[in-house]
Amino acid sequence: MLDTGDDAPEFALPNQHGETVRRSDFEGERLVVYFYPRANTEGCTTEALEFEAARSRFDELDASVVGISDDPVDDLESFADEHDLEFDLLSDPDGEVATLYESYGEKQMFGNTFDGVFRNTYLVGPDGSIEAVYEGVSPGDHAEDVLAALDDAE
Repeated sequence: MLDTGDDAPEFALPNQHGETVRRSDFEGERLVVYFYPRANTEGCTTEALEFEAARSRFDELDASVVGISDDPVDDLESFADEHDLEFDLLSDPDGEVATLYESYGEKQMFGNTFDGVFRNTYLVGPDGSIEAVYEGVSPGDHAEDVLAALDDAE
């Protein structure tokens, strides 16, 4: 895992609207970069809805949220539309950015082995360095954990 104090890797990925979003677009503010395995699955939907419900609190703390998965843009668009998600969902179809953030690799499910996205989150500071790392998170109440870290950073 990347560690606190490390520089957060740059990325440029399409969001659910096909617009390119870069990590550097958020310089001067905090950025929550959360990785999730698959749009419209139970855990990923829970996590996304919690981040959306807390979006005004993130805004008050000058922090933006982006979610990254290896889903295609079309799937992200339907996921965002279905659940009224206003923050950026980014498509990393080959897992290149997730790999840079040590959030992609071999997984097992139902006896099958495949490459996929790990549920990890990084809090990136205004200077582009990593302020907090959450590895293998549980989707429930995760947004609250990140908000608590933001409160502590103020």
